[in-house]
Amino acid sequence: MDKVVRSADEAVADIGEGASLAVGGFGLSGVPETLIRALFQQGAGRLSVVSNNCGVDGGGLGVLLAAGRIARVTGSYVGENKEFARQYLFGELEVELVPQGTLAERLRAGGCGIPAFFTPAGVGTLVADGGLPWRYAADGGMAVASPPKEVRAFDGRDHVLERGITTDFALVRAARGDRHGNLVFTKAARNFNPLAAMAGRVTVAEVEELVEPGALDPDSVHLPGVFVRRVVVLTAEQAADKPIEKRMVRTS
Repeated sequence: MDKVVRSADEAVADIGEGASLAVGGFGLSGVPETLIRALFQQGAGRLSVVSNNCGVDGGGLGVLLAAGRIARVTGSYVGENKEFARQYLFGELEVELVPQGTLAERLRAGGCGIPAFFTPAGVGTLVADGGLPWRYAADGGMAVASPPKEVRAFDGRDHVLERGITTDFALVRAARGDRHGNLVFTKAARNFNPLAAMAGRVTVAEVEELVEPGALDPDSVHLPGVFVRRVVVLTAEQAADKPIEKRMVRTS
C-alpha cells in the first residue's frame, strides 16, 4: 500500500516514447513542475498531452514543448505561450481545442469508465460540425481537420456526443498526500488535478507534504488513493516553487 517512490526520476522512468499524458494545472497554478522537469531529463518524446493549457514559455509543459517533445495537445487554451502558438500555426504540432467544461467532463468520464456522453456545449459550431484545424500544413492550409460528431436531440434540444478521455499516465500536484495516495488540493491549485488523475492509467502525484495513513480526514480527501499509483514527496524548495504567471500589484 505504500506508494511513495524515492524520486521524481524514478516515478517517470517508464513513460515511453509516444505515451499519452493527462497533466493537472491551470495556467501555472497546481502544475506538477518537478515531474515535468524529471520527464524532460528522462528524454521521452512524441508525447500526446491532455491539459487545460500547455504551460508558458519556459514553464510547466512549455519546457517539453520548446524541446519538441510534444506531438499532440488536447486542451482548451493556448494563452500567452508564444512557442505553442508558433508550433501550431506552422504545422509542427497537432492541437485539439476543446471547450473547457467539456474537457473537464471528458477527463472525469474517462476516469469513471464512461465511454461517451452528450452535451449541448459546441452544438451549431465547428466543435460539432467538424472542420476545426487540428494541424496546419506548411502552406497555411489545413492538413488535418476535426471530424463531425454525432448530434442528437434530447427534450427538444440538440446535444453533441463527446468521448471520455483516458491516458497512459497522469502527472498531478497536491498540497498533502499520504502513503496510500489519498490527496488533498488547495484552493485554485485543485483545478484540473483530480480530473487528470482519474483519467490516467498510471497516475503519479507530487505532494508538498506527506502524512501518514489516517492523518487525513476522509471528508477532506479530494482524490482517493485508488486513482494514484505513485507518490513523490517534494523538498521544501520544490514545494515553495510556485511561479506567478502575471504578477499584479496595487497602484494605490
